Amino acid sequence: MGTITVSLRPKRSHSAYPGLMPRQTREQIDEEIIDCAALLFARHGFAETSIQRVADAVGYSKSGLLRHYPSKEALQEEVVVRCLAELRDALGEASGQAPGPRRDRTALTALARLAMRRPGFIALLLATLLRDPVGGESVPLQPVADVIVEAFLLDPDADMDRVVRVAGAIGALAVARTALGEHLLPDTAAGHLVDVSYDALGHPGRPGH
Repeated sequence: MGTITVSLRPKRSHSAYPGLMPRQTREQIDEEIIDCAALLFARHGFAETSIQRVADAVGYSKSGLLRHYPSKEALQEEVVVRCLAELRDALGEASGQAPGPRRDRTALTALARLAMRRPGFIALLLATLLRDPVGGESVPLQPVADVIVEAFLLDPDADMDRVVRVAGAIGALAVARTALGEHLLPDTAAGHLVDVSYDALGHPGRPGH
């Protein structure tokens, strides 16, 4: 898999160089930093991901990144807060539906759309589900896992087969999104991700079919 290279270097003046894109806003830079940091935290863990590593990945200077987030801990906290907020917002529609195939597909559709918009968040979600729940790094991420438990109505003590299938579905979605990257077409990719992940749940057919 290739190196993540998201350019965040300040752009030249739009007026001096007509035809170039305008300078990124602080909000746009923040979003790119957060998503890239989420992907690196997912791959390497919080302990092994330094501020310098994030800065190198996004093509920004360490000092410039520290002007946005004064420490790795501050960046980590913001990544978790934003990931959790976007997950809750995305899965809100599913939480209002009755248990069953339709609710599951609604939840996976929301996750697929989030994955296309925020690939780092979906990678972090998968990493959260794979981590040892008693490990130190799992503590700040536990609320992220709890959102999935609530969305898919999981009960590990009652139905381990269901837990395994949901983990497989999210894994299929996250791995396909990360592996295929820019090869996925925005107009059709979410549907493909939903189809492959929904199949892992073992439902007899698609809702409404």
